[in-house]
Amino acid sequence: MELVFWASVLILAYTYAGFPVLVAFWGILRRMRVRQEEVTPTVSVVVAAYNEEDVIADKLRNCLALDYPAEALEIIVASDGSDDRTEGIVAGFADPRLQLLALPRRGKIHALVDAVARARGEILVFSDANTMLHPQALHKLMRNFADVTVGGVCGNQVHVKNRRADSSEGGESLYWSYDKWLKGMQTRTGSIVAADGALYAIRRNLFRMPERTAVTDDFAISTAVVQQKRRLVFEPEALGFEPATGAAGREFRRKVRLMNRGMRGVLLRRELLNPFRYGFYSVILFSHKVVRRLAPIFLLTLLASNLALTHRRFYAVTAVLQLSFYLLAAAGGLLRSRRAGRQKLLSIPFFYCLANAAALVALAGLVRGEQIERWQPQRRALEA
Repeated sequence: MELVFWASVLILAYTYAGFPVLVAFWGILRRMRVRQEEVTPTVSVVVAAYNEEDVIADKLRNCLALDYPAEALEIIVASDGSDDRTEGIVAGFADPRLQLLALPRRGKIHALVDAVARARGEILVFSDANTMLHPQALHKLMRNFADVTVGGVCGNQVHVKNRRADSSEGGESLYWSYDKWLKGMQTRTGSIVAADGALYAIRRNLFRMPERTAVTDDFAISTAVVQQKRRLVFEPEALGFEPATGAAGREFRRKVRLMNRGMRGVLLRRELLNPFRYGFYSVILFSHKVVRRLAPIFLLTLLASNLALTHRRFYAVTAVLQLSFYLLAAAGGLLRSRRAGRQKLLSIPFFYCLANAAALVALAGLVRGEQIERWQPQRRALEA
Protein backbone atom coordinates (compact mmCIF):
# COMPACT_ATOMS: atom_id res chain seq x y z
CA MET A 1 0.00 0.00 0.00
CA GLU A 2 2.86 2.38 0.72
CA LEU A 3 4.28 1.72 -2.75
CA VAL A 4 0.88 2.46 -4.33
CA PHE A 5 0.51 5.60 -2.23
CA TRP A 6 3.89 7.07 -3.13
CA ALA A 7 3.69 6.03 -6.78
CA SER A 8 0.35 7.85 -7.00
CA VAL A 9 1.84 10.91 -5.28
CA LEU A 10 4.76 11.02 -7.72
CA ILE A 11 2.59 10.65 -10.82
CA LEU A 12 0.15 13.33 -9.67
CA ALA A 13 3.02 15.63 -8.64
CA TYR A 14 4.50 15.27 -12.13
CA THR A 15 1.10 15.88 -13.77
CA TYR A 16 0.33 19.13 -11.97
CA ALA A 17 3.78 20.49 -11.06
CA GLY A 18 6.62 18.58 -12.68
CA PHE A 19 5.28 18.78 -16.24
CA PRO A 20 4.71 22.58 -16.25
CA VAL A 21 8.17 23.09 -14.74
CA LEU A 22 9.71 20.78 -17.35
CA VAL A 23 8.00 22.67 -20.20
CA ALA A 24 9.09 26.04 -18.81
CA PHE A 25 12.67 24.82 -18.37
CA TRP A 26 12.84 23.34 -21.88
CA GLY A 27 11.36 26.52 -23.29
CA ILE A 28 14.06 28.59 -21.62
CA LEU A 29 16.72 26.31 -23.12
CA ARG A 30 15.27 26.27 -26.64
CA ARG A 31 13.86 29.82 -26.84
CA MET A 32 12.24 29.08 -30.20
CA ARG A 33 10.75 32.28 -31.51
CA VAL A 34 8.34 32.99 -34.34
CA ARG A 35 9.39 35.44 -37.04
CA GLN A 36 6.43 37.78 -37.39
CA GLU A 37 5.63 40.23 -40.19
CA GLU A 38 2.47 42.02 -41.26
CA VAL A 39 1.18 39.82 -44.09
CA THR A 40 -2.31 39.49 -45.61
CA PRO A 41 -2.64 36.15 -47.38
CA THR A 42 -6.06 35.12 -48.67
CA VAL A 43 -8.12 33.71 -45.80
CA SER A 44 -11.13 31.40 -45.63
CA VAL A 45 -12.98 31.58 -42.31
CA VAL A 46 -14.81 28.29 -41.81
CA VAL A 47 -17.71 28.07 -39.36
CA ALA A 48 -19.38 24.70 -38.83
CA ALA A 49 -22.95 25.14 -37.59
CA TYR A 50 -25.65 22.89 -36.26
CA ASN A 51 -28.82 24.63 -35.03
CA GLU A 52 -27.02 27.89 -34.21
CA GLU A 53 -29.98 30.27 -34.74
CA ASP A 54 -29.28 32.03 -31.41
CA VAL A 55 -25.74 33.07 -32.32
CA ILE A 56 -25.15 32.78 -36.06
CA ALA A 57 -26.32 36.30 -37.01
CA ASP A 58 -23.98 37.88 -34.45
CA LYS A 59 -21.17 35.62 -35.65
CA LEU A 60 -21.58 36.67 -39.27
CA ARG A 61 -21.83 40.37 -38.44
CA ASN A 62 -18.67 39.96 -36.40
CA CYS A 63 -16.77 38.18 -39.18
CA LEU A 64 -17.87 40.61 -41.89
CA ALA A 65 -16.69 43.53 -39.75
CA LEU A 66 -13.18 42.15 -39.19
CA ASP A 67 -10.33 44.50 -40.01
CA TYR A 68 -8.94 42.54 -42.95
CA PRO A 69 -8.81 43.29 -46.70
CA ALA A 70 -12.22 42.42 -48.13
CA GLU A 71 -10.72 41.03 -51.33
CA ALA A 72 -8.63 38.56 -49.31
CA LEU A 73 -11.42 37.28 -47.07
CA GLU A 74 -14.18 34.72 -47.52
CA ILE A 75 -16.50 33.22 -44.91
CA ILE A 76 -17.98 29.75 -45.32
CA VAL A 77 -20.77 28.53 -43.07
CA ALA A 78 -21.15 24.75 -43.27
CA SER A 79 -24.55 23.83 -41.87
CA ASP A 80 -24.48 20.21 -40.71
CA GLY A 81 -28.14 19.45 -41.32
CA SER A 82 -29.50 22.29 -39.19
CA ASP A 83 -33.28 22.03 -38.79
CA ASP A 84 -33.86 25.41 -37.11
CA ARG A 85 -33.55 28.90 -38.67
CA THR A 86 -29.74 28.79 -39.02
CA GLU A 87 -29.62 28.36 -42.79
CA GLY A 88 -32.33 30.96 -43.40
CA ILE A 89 -30.46 33.51 -41.28
CA VAL A 90 -27.22 32.90 -43.17
CA ALA A 91 -29.00 33.11 -46.54
CA GLY A 92 -30.39 36.50 -45.51
CA PHE A 93 -26.92 38.08 -45.51
CA ALA A 94 -26.26 39.66 -48.90
CA ASP A 95 -22.47 39.79 -48.98
CA PRO A 96 -20.30 38.29 -51.74
CA ARG A 97 -17.72 37.21 -49.18
CA LEU A 98 -20.19 34.82 -47.54
CA GLN A 99 -21.06 31.28 -48.67
CA LEU A 100 -23.62 28.90 -47.19
CA LEU A 101 -23.20 25.15 -47.52
CA ALA A 102 -26.48 23.45 -46.61
CA LEU A 103 -25.32 19.90 -45.94
CA PRO A 104 -27.03 16.72 -44.73
CA ARG A 105 -26.47 15.73 -41.10
CA ARG A 106 -23.24 13.71 -41.06
CA GLY A 107 -21.12 15.25 -38.31
CA LYS A 108 -18.84 18.22 -37.81
CA ILE A 109 -15.71 16.79 -39.41
CA HIS A 110 -17.58 16.00 -42.64
CA ALA A 111 -18.97 19.55 -42.65
CA LEU A 112 -15.48 21.00 -42.22
CA VAL A 113 -14.08 18.81 -45.01
CA ASP A 114 -16.80 19.94 -47.41
CA ALA A 115 -16.15 23.57 -46.47
CA VAL A 116 -12.41 23.22 -47.02
CA ALA A 117 -13.08 21.72 -50.47
CA ARG A 118 -14.87 24.99 -51.36
CA ALA A 119 -12.32 27.27 -49.71
CA ARG A 120 -10.03 29.40 -51.88
CA GLY A 121 -7.88 30.93 -49.16
CA GLU A 122 -4.21 30.15 -48.61
CA ILE A 123 -4.97 30.05 -44.89
CA LEU A 124 -7.94 28.29 -43.29
CA VAL A 125 -9.32 29.86 -40.12
CA PHE A 126 -11.64 27.69 -38.04
CA SER A 127 -13.88 29.30 -35.45
CA ASP A 128 -16.85 28.23 -33.34
CA ALA A 129 -20.23 29.80 -34.07
CA ASN A 130 -20.46 31.46 -30.65
CA THR A 131 -16.92 32.87 -30.63
CA MET A 132 -16.76 36.59 -31.40
CA LEU A 133 -13.43 37.73 -32.80
CA HIS A 134 -11.49 40.87 -32.00
CA PRO A 135 -11.36 43.14 -35.09
CA GLN A 136 -7.60 42.56 -35.35
CA ALA A 137 -7.76 38.78 -34.71
CA LEU A 138 -6.97 37.78 -38.30
CA HIS A 139 -4.04 40.17 -38.57
CA LYS A 140 -2.61 38.80 -35.33
CA LEU A 141 -2.97 35.22 -36.54
CA MET A 142 -1.58 35.91 -40.03
CA ARG A 143 1.62 37.63 -38.92
CA ASN A 144 2.87 34.27 -37.64
CA PHE A 145 2.62 32.72 -41.11
CA ALA A 146 5.46 34.95 -42.26
CA ASP A 147 7.60 32.28 -40.58
CA VAL A 148 7.87 29.39 -43.07
CA THR A 149 8.33 26.87 -40.22
CA VAL A 150 4.87 27.70 -38.84
CA GLY A 151 2.01 25.60 -40.15
CA GLY A 152 -0.70 26.47 -37.66
CA VAL A 153 -1.61 29.16 -35.13
CA CYS A 154 -3.95 28.90 -32.16
CA GLY A 155 -5.80 32.01 -31.05
CA ASN A 156 -6.49 33.15 -27.50
CA GLN A 157 -9.89 32.02 -26.26
CA VAL A 158 -11.18 34.56 -23.73
CA HIS A 159 -14.10 33.55 -21.53
CA VAL A 160 -16.73 36.21 -20.95
CA LYS A 161 -18.47 36.08 -17.59
CA ASN A 162 -22.04 34.91 -17.51
CA ARG A 163 -24.16 36.61 -14.85
CA ARG A 164 -26.33 33.50 -14.53
CA ALA A 165 -23.41 31.11 -14.17
CA ASP A 166 -22.83 28.90 -11.16
CA SER A 167 -19.49 28.43 -9.37
CA SER A 168 -18.11 26.11 -12.09
CA GLU A 169 -17.45 29.23 -14.19
CA GLY A 170 -14.70 30.38 -11.81
CA GLY A 171 -12.91 27.04 -11.99
CA GLU A 172 -13.29 26.93 -15.76
CA SER A 173 -11.77 30.41 -16.14
CA LEU A 174 -8.88 29.53 -13.83
CA TYR A 175 -8.19 26.39 -15.85
CA TRP A 176 -8.12 28.32 -19.13
CA SER A 177 -5.71 30.88 -17.64
CA TYR A 178 -3.36 28.04 -16.74
CA ASP A 179 -3.82 26.40 -20.14
CA LYS A 180 -2.92 29.61 -21.98
CA TRP A 181 0.19 30.09 -19.85
CA LEU A 182 1.17 26.52 -20.71
CA LYS A 183 0.58 27.16 -24.43
CA GLY A 184 2.91 30.15 -24.25
CA MET A 185 5.61 27.98 -22.68
CA GLN A 186 5.02 25.17 -25.19
CA THR A 187 5.44 27.55 -28.13
CA ARG A 188 8.96 28.30 -26.91
CA THR A 189 9.76 24.58 -27.09
CA GLY A 190 8.56 24.36 -30.70
CA SER A 191 4.84 23.53 -30.79
CA ILE A 192 1.81 23.55 -28.53
CA VAL A 193 0.01 20.25 -27.96
CA ALA A 194 -3.08 21.19 -30.01
CA ALA A 195 -5.30 24.11 -31.02
CA ASP A 196 -8.69 25.09 -29.56
CA GLY A 197 -11.76 25.08 -31.78
CA ALA A 198 -12.76 28.61 -30.74
CA LEU A 199 -10.13 30.10 -33.08
CA TYR A 200 -7.19 28.61 -34.95
CA ALA A 201 -5.64 28.76 -38.42
CA ILE A 202 -3.60 26.42 -40.58
CA ARG A 203 -2.04 26.54 -44.03
CA ARG A 204 -4.53 25.11 -46.50
CA ASN A 205 -2.02 22.66 -47.98
CA LEU A 206 -1.55 21.11 -44.52
CA PHE A 207 -5.21 20.24 -44.02
CA ARG A 208 -5.81 16.50 -43.77
CA MET A 209 -9.14 14.74 -43.41
CA PRO A 210 -8.95 12.77 -40.13
CA GLU A 211 -9.06 9.03 -40.75
CA ARG A 212 -11.74 8.70 -38.07
CA THR A 213 -14.62 11.02 -37.21
CA ALA A 214 -15.21 10.04 -33.56
CA VAL A 215 -12.40 12.40 -32.56
CA THR A 216 -12.15 16.05 -31.53
CA ASP A 217 -11.91 17.93 -34.82
CA ASP A 218 -9.63 20.75 -33.62
CA PHE A 219 -7.18 18.25 -32.09
CA ALA A 220 -7.11 16.00 -35.16
CA ILE A 221 -6.78 18.85 -37.67
CA SER A 222 -4.20 20.90 -35.75
CA THR A 223 -1.96 17.97 -34.75
CA ALA A 224 -1.77 16.96 -38.42
CA VAL A 225 0.30 20.14 -38.81
CA VAL A 226 2.89 18.81 -36.35
CA GLN A 227 2.74 15.41 -38.01
CA GLN A 228 3.84 17.14 -41.22
CA LYS A 229 6.83 18.65 -39.37
CA ARG A 230 5.53 22.22 -39.16
CA ARG A 231 5.16 24.24 -35.99
CA LEU A 232 1.85 24.80 -34.23
CA VAL A 233 2.10 27.97 -32.13
CA PHE A 234 0.03 30.14 -29.79
CA GLU A 235 -0.81 33.77 -30.56
CA PRO A 236 -2.01 35.48 -27.35
CA GLU A 237 -3.08 38.67 -29.14
CA ALA A 238 -5.53 36.93 -31.51
CA LEU A 239 -8.56 37.19 -29.27
CA GLY A 240 -11.76 35.20 -29.54
CA PHE A 241 -14.47 35.90 -26.97
CA GLU A 242 -16.69 33.05 -25.88
CA PRO A 243 -19.12 32.74 -22.96
CA ALA A 244 -18.19 30.29 -20.22
CA THR A 245 -20.41 27.21 -20.04
CA GLY A 246 -21.93 28.56 -16.85
CA ALA A 247 -23.60 25.41 -15.48
CA ALA A 248 -21.91 22.45 -13.83
CA GLY A 249 -24.16 19.84 -15.44
CA ARG A 250 -23.63 21.22 -18.93
CA GLU A 251 -19.89 21.54 -18.33
CA PHE A 252 -19.68 17.94 -17.09
CA ARG A 253 -21.43 16.58 -20.19
CA ARG A 254 -19.30 18.75 -22.45
CA LYS A 255 -16.09 17.51 -20.84
CA VAL A 256 -17.13 13.86 -21.05
CA ARG A 257 -17.86 14.29 -24.76
CA LEU A 258 -14.66 16.20 -25.49
CA MET A 259 -12.43 13.91 -23.45
CA ASN A 260 -13.84 10.77 -25.05
CA ARG A 261 -13.24 12.21 -28.51
CA GLY A 262 -9.90 13.69 -27.39
CA MET A 263 -8.59 10.33 -26.17
CA ARG A 264 -9.60 8.79 -29.48
CA GLY A 265 -7.71 11.63 -31.13
CA VAL A 266 -4.54 10.61 -29.30
CA LEU A 267 -5.01 7.04 -30.52
CA LEU A 268 -5.43 8.43 -34.03
CA ARG A 269 -2.22 10.46 -33.72
CA ARG A 270 -0.27 7.86 -31.69
CA GLU A 271 2.61 8.25 -34.15
CA LEU A 272 3.27 11.63 -32.50
CA LEU A 273 4.13 9.86 -29.23
CA ASN A 274 7.44 8.73 -30.74
CA PRO A 275 10.14 11.07 -29.32
CA PHE A 276 12.72 9.81 -31.82
CA ARG A 277 10.65 11.38 -34.62
CA TYR A 278 8.94 14.29 -32.88
CA GLY A 279 11.30 15.14 -30.04
CA PHE A 280 10.01 17.07 -27.04
CA TYR A 281 6.56 17.41 -28.60
CA SER A 282 6.02 13.71 -27.85
CA VAL A 283 6.72 14.40 -24.17
CA ILE A 284 4.21 17.26 -24.20
CA LEU A 285 1.53 15.15 -25.91
CA PHE A 286 2.02 12.15 -23.60
CA SER A 287 2.05 14.26 -20.44
CA HIS A 288 -0.81 16.56 -21.39
CA LYS A 289 -3.18 14.18 -23.14
CA VAL A 290 -2.37 10.77 -21.63
CA VAL A 291 -0.97 11.13 -18.12
CA ARG A 292 -3.34 13.96 -17.21
CA ARG A 293 -6.36 12.02 -18.46
CA LEU A 294 -5.33 9.11 -16.22
CA ALA A 295 -5.10 11.40 -13.16
CA PRO A 296 -8.52 10.36 -11.73
CA ILE A 297 -7.33 6.76 -11.54
CA PHE A 298 -4.29 7.83 -9.51
CA LEU A 299 -6.47 10.04 -7.33
CA LEU A 300 -8.55 6.96 -6.49
CA THR A 301 -5.49 4.78 -5.81
CA LEU A 302 -4.05 7.57 -3.67
CA LEU A 303 -7.18 7.78 -1.55
CA ALA A 304 -7.68 4.02 -1.26
CA SER A 305 -4.07 3.30 -0.30
CA ASN A 306 -4.06 6.23 2.11
CA LEU A 307 -7.17 4.97 3.91
CA ALA A 308 -5.56 1.54 4.25
CA LEU A 309 -2.55 3.10 5.98
CA THR A 310 -4.35 5.29 8.52
CA HIS A 311 -3.08 3.18 11.41
CA ARG A 312 0.14 5.18 11.06
CA ARG A 313 0.10 8.81 12.15
CA PHE A 314 1.57 10.38 9.00
CA TYR A 315 -0.92 8.62 6.76
CA ALA A 316 -3.79 9.45 9.12
CA VAL A 317 -2.94 13.14 8.68
CA THR A 318 -2.72 12.87 4.88
CA ALA A 319 -6.03 10.99 4.84
CA VAL A 320 -7.68 13.79 6.79
CA LEU A 321 -6.26 16.32 4.32
CA GLN A 322 -7.56 14.36 1.35
CA LEU A 323 -11.01 13.85 2.82
CA SER A 324 -11.18 17.52 3.79
CA PHE A 325 -10.45 18.49 0.19
CA TYR A 326 -13.25 16.27 -1.11
CA LEU A 327 -15.64 17.63 1.53
CA LEU A 328 -14.85 21.14 0.30
CA ALA A 329 -15.53 19.97 -3.27
CA ALA A 330 -18.86 18.45 -2.19
CA ALA A 331 -19.82 21.66 -0.41
CA GLY A 332 -18.84 23.62 -3.52
CA GLY A 333 -21.14 21.41 -5.57
CA LEU A 334 -24.07 21.78 -3.20
CA LEU A 335 -23.61 25.56 -2.96
CA ARG A 336 -22.58 26.15 -6.57
CA SER A 337 -25.50 28.48 -7.27
CA ARG A 338 -24.99 30.52 -4.12
CA ARG A 339 -22.52 33.26 -3.27
CA ALA A 340 -20.72 31.05 -0.74
CA GLY A 341 -20.14 28.41 -3.40
CA ARG A 342 -18.34 30.94 -5.60
CA GLN A 343 -15.58 31.40 -3.05
CA LYS A 344 -12.31 29.91 -4.30
CA LEU A 345 -12.03 27.71 -1.21
CA LEU A 346 -15.07 25.81 -2.51
CA SER A 347 -15.24 26.52 -6.26
CA ILE A 348 -11.71 25.33 -7.10
CA PRO A 349 -11.99 21.91 -5.37
CA PHE A 350 -15.46 21.48 -6.92
CA PHE A 351 -14.31 22.23 -10.48
CA TYR A 352 -11.20 20.06 -10.06
CA CYS A 353 -13.32 17.09 -8.99
CA LEU A 354 -15.89 17.81 -11.70
CA ALA A 355 -13.19 17.73 -14.39
CA ASN A 356 -11.60 14.54 -13.07
CA ALA A 357 -14.96 12.82 -12.69
CA ALA A 358 -15.69 13.68 -16.33
CA ALA A 359 -12.29 12.27 -17.35
CA LEU A 360 -13.06 9.04 -15.48
CA VAL A 361 -16.45 8.68 -17.18
CA ALA A 362 -14.88 9.42 -20.59
CA LEU A 363 -12.12 6.87 -19.96
CA ALA A 364 -14.69 4.24 -18.96
CA GLY A 365 -16.62 4.99 -22.14
CA LEU A 366 -13.45 4.62 -24.20
CA VAL A 367 -12.75 1.21 -22.64
CA ARG A 368 -16.33 0.13 -23.38
CA GLY A 369 -15.87 1.19 -27.00
CA GLU A 370 -18.24 4.18 -26.95
CA GLN A 371 -17.83 6.46 -29.95
CA ILE A 372 -19.37 9.92 -30.24
CA GLU A 373 -19.68 10.55 -33.96
CA ARG A 374 -21.99 13.55 -33.99
CA TRP A 375 -21.89 16.84 -32.16
CA GLN A 376 -24.73 18.49 -30.32
CA PRO A 377 -23.51 22.00 -29.40
CA GLN A 378 -25.32 23.86 -26.64
CA ARG A 379 -24.35 27.45 -27.34
CA ARG A 380 -24.82 30.53 -25.25
CA ALA A 381 -24.75 33.89 -26.95
CA LEU A 382 -22.58 36.62 -25.48
CA GLU A 383 -24.60 38.89 -23.26
CA ALA A 384 -24.53 42.56 -23.98
